[in-house]
Amino acid sequence: MVRSGAGSPKARALGAELRECRDKAGMTVRALASRLGIAHVRIARYESGTSVPAADEVAGYLAAAGILGDERERILRLAREVGEPNWIPSGYPGARPELTTLIEFERTATEITNLSPMLLPGLLQTPDYARALMTDLPPGEVEKRVALRVGRREVLTRSDSPRLTAYVLEAALHESIGGPRVMAEQLRFVAEMALRPNVDVRILASGARSLHAGHAGPFVLFEFPKAAPIVHLEHYSSAAFLYGARDVQAYLQARDNLRTVAISQAESLRMLGSCAEEMESCK
Repeated sequence: MVRSGAGSPKARALGAELRECRDKAGMTVRALASRLGIAHVRIARYESGTSVPAADEVAGYLAAAGILGDERERILRLAREVGEPNWIPSGYPGARPELTTLIEFERTATEITNLSPMLLPGLLQTPDYARALMTDLPPGEVEKRVALRVGRREVLTRSDSPRLTAYVLEAALHESIGGPRVMAEQLRFVAEMALRPNVDVRILASGARSLHAGHAGPFVLFEFPKAAPIVHLEHYSSAAFLYGARDVQAYLQARDNLRTVAISQAESLRMLGSCAEEMESCK
């Protein structure tokens, strides 16, 4: 029985998990559908999150793909919780299944708006900068997370890559995260990425005389060609995915506000270069 919740963050996370399980098993959509005795279109809809399978259907899917033990239980638990529109996972930001969900949204979005007031955005981070941000992770996790974060930015270099617009407060450019050398390399890398036709980096200059969206905290707004937008919020030890129309509309308005208050791309690039030189002089 197919349930409600189609298109929600959890439905799309579940779909991404199912597709990953099928890929691990080395099976095509048609091969898995044949083994389950259902139409291959149904499998495709489950994996895209546009249709939500019941928990017993997920159990059959996992059995057909040879998924057992803790991984099976984790995915079944996600399947049982699909119905809620807004999703607030806890624990370390970026831990599964949240990370699987983020990668899926980055892969399928056409537009990504990233407001990262005090840090450079994850998709634009260098390995050393990312490593410097992960000091609170459990031992043995740092290098795996760094490799995964750096790998995620490949989405920006595909032929069908999404358009990324990143907003950063000017103050973040003066934070010497990881030390002056690391920060200088990070600023140079952001400026280099901003030369790509699908990447726009805009600085929110210091000295604002009125409140704007950049003062309210970080968010990522994902927009898709055939699905409703989704907002990701990340805090110190928890995160949220917002899907409700009223919630998302507030962030669409915030995006429009940022467009009006940020300095131009050309001015932003000059500021990035100036801050990089400042960091390099501190070596």
